[in-house]
Amino acid sequence: MATLTKFHCFVENLAEKVHNLGSDQLALALTNTAPTVSTNTILGNITQIAYTNLASNPTSRNITVASSSQTGGTYSLVAQDQTLTATGGAVGPFRYIVVFNDTQTSPVDPLIGYYDYGSALTLNDGESLTIDYGANGTGNGNILTIT
Repeated sequence: MATLTKFHCFVENLAEKVHNLGSDQLALALTNTAPTVSTNTILGNITQIAYTNLASNPTSRNITVASSSQTGGTYSLVAQDQTLTATGGAVGPFRYIVVFNDTQTSPVDPLIGYYDYGSALTLNDGESLTIDYGANGTGNGNILTIT
């Protein structure tokens, strides 16, 4: 998995109690347009692809948090790996996978960060993409660490 690039607004939103990363519903958005970390702040700033052929949309884009905890002053947000599957047609192209907070309403759907796959991906009918947050093969991995 690519490294998460955080949006600048995420730092301020953490300091101002916008996010509860342990209990808010985090989700993914797919885009083929490069996000701008300094000015994109909410999901409405992102040009999303059509999700028509994404199986179990929108629930397949929900992130399942496995743990939200700190040890020795280091916080880790760990999520279960997830799979996106095209069904009934293609999904994409998309290059960026954006993580956002789907619970918050003020601001609505604030952005956290994004993964850049380096080139556009298209899932053809029946193809899947597994998002392995930790790339450690355990089924769970760190979305982010704060030290």
